[in-house]
Amino acid sequence: MTRSADLQLFLDEIALALGGITEGAAAAAALRIGARLAGRQGTPLETAGAAAERLPICDEIAAVLAVAERGPRGRLARAFGALQGQLAWRRRPSADPDDARFWHGHANAEILGPKGMERRSDLWIGASLMAPGVDYPRHSHAPEEIYFALSPGEWWNAQMDWTDPGPAGHVYNPPGIAHAMRSGSSPMLALWVLPL
Repeated sequence: MTRSADLQLFLDEIALALGGITEGAAAAAALRIGARLAGRQGTPLETAGAAAERLPICDEIAAVLAVAERGPRGRLARAFGALQGQLAWRRRPSADPDDARFWHGHANAEILGPKGMERRSDLWIGASLMAPGVDYPRHSHAPEEIYFALSPGEWWNAQMDWTDPGPAGHVYNPPGIAHAMRSGSSPMLALWVLPL
């Protein structure tokens, strides 16, 4: 089974964004990720959109993308927009229903990965969406990670203070580092890429 045109276009745009990272450890990670993207294809779901799920917070996506599509990553935002309705949006597994702000105010979706549109064991690409005023909890994981912001938001890790990378920037988290993110007065949408 071959990739859908929407998924291929999105991955082409992610590859272009990765190619724009030219300095430091993030550039080395971008090269490794780019090689994995170009090297092979995973196993697509049997039926496109068969696993699609939405949470109420997903109602914010259209407004966020309407702004992002006019920005420096407009093509990436449009490509993501064509996919977002086919994704399975889920809460963070450790989310506590008693923390209503976080429970109702965030969603994550895998595009490539174990539960993605295309199952991959070497690469994980997805999206995170947060309502205004939501803090995504501090966490860590073995793989390094690159984030691309499609809307304003702030990131922190143990080697940097809170920062908004801007609409054309990125955030790099080294392997195993504690990190977090938070939205401001508007919803936050970000794409993330991890080589596994």
